[in-house]
Amino acid sequence: MPSGSPALASANLSRQLENILESAGDLVLQLDGDGTIRQASSRTRQRLKISAELIGKPCVLLVTMLDQANFESALAAARATLQPCRANVRIVTGDGDVWFDLQLVASAGLGGDPDAIGILVVGRDISLQQQTEEKLRHMATHDALTGLPNRLLLADRIGMVIAQARRTGQGFAVATLGIDGFKKVNDVLGHPIGDALLNVAATRLRRALRDSDTLARISGDQFVIVLPGTVSDAEIKLITGRLISAMQSPIEIEGHTIYVGASIGVALYPEHGENDVTLLARADTAMYRAKETGRARCEVYSAQQMILPEHDISLEAAMFEAVREGEFLLYFQPIVDARTRQIQGFETLMRWMHPARGMVSPARFIPIAENNGLINLLGAWALKAACMQLKIFEEVAKRPLYMSVNVSPRQFRNDKFLEVLDDAIAYSGIAGDRLLLEITEGTLMTDPVHAEKILTKMTARNVRIAIDDFGTGYSSLGYLKRFPISVLKIDRAFVKDLPDQPKDAAICNAILDIAKHLDLMVVAEGVETEAQFNYLRERGCGLIQGFLTGRPMAPPVALDALRDTKYGAVAAQPEAN
Repeated sequence: MPSGSPALASANLSRQLENILESAGDLVLQLDGDGTIRQASSRTRQRLKISAELIGKPCVLLVTMLDQANFESALAAARATLQPCRANVRIVTGDGDVWFDLQLVASAGLGGDPDAIGILVVGRDISLQQQTEEKLRHMATHDALTGLPNRLLLADRIGMVIAQARRTGQGFAVATLGIDGFKKVNDVLGHPIGDALLNVAATRLRRALRDSDTLARISGDQFVIVLPGTVSDAEIKLITGRLISAMQSPIEIEGHTIYVGASIGVALYPEHGENDVTLLARADTAMYRAKETGRARCEVYSAQQMILPEHDISLEAAMFEAVREGEFLLYFQPIVDARTRQIQGFETLMRWMHPARGMVSPARFIPIAENNGLINLLGAWALKAACMQLKIFEEVAKRPLYMSVNVSPRQFRNDKFLEVLDDAIAYSGIAGDRLLLEITEGTLMTDPVHAEKILTKMTARNVRIAIDDFGTGYSSLGYLKRFPISVLKIDRAFVKDLPDQPKDAAICNAILDIAKHLDLMVVAEGVETEAQFNYLRERGCGLIQGFLTGRPMAPPVALDALRDTKYGAVAAQPEAN
C-alpha cells in the first residue's frame, strides 16, 4: 500500500486520537447520547479491570449507587446544553470505589449524523484530594484526643435533634458529664496519664449509650450526651445511672490504679431551653450542682433548686439573646494617684443595656452568668475589649496607663483562661504589666494549689495580680507570702465610714502597713468624700477609686477625662441605673 494512501492516513489519525485519549485523563470514555459506552481508552480498561465487555453498557453502571443521580444530572445537562459539565462521583474499580472528577463534553454529529449526540467523558482521580478534605473536615468537627464530636459538631447534632423534636412533638435531653477527681489525676500523675484517662472515659461512656445517642467532648474533663426521645424521669435515671456506673470501676493506666467518678447535669427540651446554647448552659449548671451536693450523682435542671427567682428565669433567657444582639457594654472607672489625682488606670465594669428594661444592674446579671456558665464567654470578651480600649486610652493620654479587669471564679477555673489571656495581650499589643487582673480571696482559697499554679503562669506573662475586696473573704495572710500578688484593693465596706469609725480605721491602717512592708500597691475602693480621700492619702494609700474621683464612664467620657489636663476632683456624670 503506498505510503500516502488514504487508508494509511486514516490509520495514523486513529492512532493519534487513541494517544490523545490515553493522555487526556485517568479515565476516558466516549458515550452515545443516551450514555451508552462506545469506546474506552486502554488506560481506563486497565484501571477499571474490565475488558471489551465494557463497550455497549450504560456508563451509569460504573458509578456507585450513591452518586448515580449526580452523574445522570450532569449527563442530561451536557446533552441539553452542549456545554461542558462536571460531576464528582465514585467509580467502581478493581481497587474499590475511587473518587473521580468527571468532565462531560457533548457534541452533535456523531458518526456523521447531524442529529446524533456524542459525549466525551474525561475523568481525573481525586481520591487523595478527597481523603485530605475528609481528614480536614474530621479535624474541624472532632476532638483531637478522643475522636469524639467537638463543640462545633455537637451544636449541629443538637440542631438536628431539635428539628426532629419539632416535627414529632417528642422532647429530648442534653446531659453534661464532668469527671470527679480528674484535676487531681492531672496534677499528681501528669497530663499524659490524664489524656489516657480521658480516652478510657470516652470508650466507657460510648459503650454505655445507645446507637441513637451522641457523645461529645467539649473541654477538659467535660463530656456532653444528647439523648433523643429521652424525657421521663425513669429513662433519665436509667441512662445516667449506666454512665455513672461506667466511670466508677477502677482504671488501670501504666501501672496506676485510678478511681474517679462522674457527676451529671441534665436539661430537657423544650422545658429548659429551645436552643443548644441555653440547653448546654443549664445542663452545665445542673452538673455543678451535682458536684456541690455530693458528686457521683445526676441532677436535672430546676429553676427553684438553682436558687433563681422567677423574674430571673426570663432575665437569664434574655441574657443569651443579649450576647447575640451585642447589648453588653464596658464602662471604665478611673483609678487616680492619691497625691496628684491624675488618672493612672481604669477598672473595667460590665454593663447591660436592655432595649426594654434599660440598664440592668451587674448585681443582677453577673451571679446568673456565673451560675449558668455564660460568664466565660462574657469574661473573655471583656478582657479582650478592655485591652484594646487601653491601647486607645494610652494614645490619647500620651503616657502609660493600666487596665484593671475582674476575673470571676468560674473564669479562673476554666481550662482556656490562659489562652484567652494570651489572645487579649497579643491582639491588643499592650505590655503585660499594663494589665491588672482582680481576683477575690475566696477564688484563691477554694483550691490554693491550682491558684498558685495559674497565678505563676499569669505573672510569667508580666501580668499583675490584685486581691479584690481585701479583708472580706478568707483573710488568710499566708497567701500574701505564697501567691505572686502585686496590689491589694481595700473593700468599700472598710472605707464608707472613715474617718469616724475607729474599727474601720484600724483595719485600713493595718492593710496599709502590711502592704508597705510587703512592697504592695494599695487601691482604696468606694471613696466618696474628701474626708475619706484625705485620710487614706495621709496614711500612704497610693491609689484612689470611687465616685469622688470619677464614676464609671462610657469610653467617650473616659477619653474626655484623659484629655482634661485639669482632671482631679471632677466626677463624671452618674451613669444610668
